[in-house]
Amino acid sequence: MGYYIGSRAIALDVPFTDPDGVQRPANWLRNSTARDRELLGIVWQQPTDSGYDQRFYWSPTLAKQLNDEPAVDADGKELGYTQTGLKTQWKSTQEQIAQSLLAPSDWRVVKELEVNSSFAAAKTAFPTSWQTYRAAVRTSCNTRQTEIDACSTVDELKELLFGSATIQQQKKDADGKGITESVTYQDQKVDEEGEGVVDADGKAVMEEKTREDPVMETVANPAIATAWPTEPS
Repeated sequence: MGYYIGSRAIALDVPFTDPDGVQRPANWLRNSTARDRELLGIVWQQPTDSGYDQRFYWSPTLAKQLNDEPAVDADGKELGYTQTGLKTQWKSTQEQIAQSLLAPSDWRVVKELEVNSSFAAAKTAFPTSWQTYRAAVRTSCNTRQTEIDACSTVDELKELLFGSATIQQQKKDADGKGITESVTYQDQKVDEEGEGVVDADGKAVMEEKTREDPVMETVANPAIATAWPTEPS
């Protein structure tokens, strides 16, 4: 599943050019509204084969290569070059995203360099909020690349880059023990042989029972990558 302009797929967190020729930054899709996408003709489509993510897998049961490895022939003999793995590919994508996030404010840097007499003066004149933002973009890129390197499986890498921002998990008490709550429900009564009890009319005889269900909570997903910073207003 994904966003499309006509037959062209538009990936999340990757810059793209819209039908009007405007270069959109990597975070545009995430920040856009349904109306924004409608005006550009961007639609959400289900894939013809939703059994696996082709960015990470060759088939539903075959993951792509995670790390850079020497290329080999059918007999296992090295061919003298390296096959690029998913980690290297996605680290490169982070650099592209960082570049697209920095590009809209590059003119601010150039302006201060042109109108001030020295680099030191330009740096002083450059708004602190934009200095902080641009530094945060570079830091986020480096951090995300480190997080990518730390992944030991393709599933981990996919979750890191495209996992849900929040997850459901069982609440725990101060000792780290899962919290439960008693739930009362109706169920058919059973006899000593384990058979369901019915009345003279053949209707199930119900009785009240209780069970312990886990108390769930929504928390930030700890397995997803560090977020990109937001531009100053």
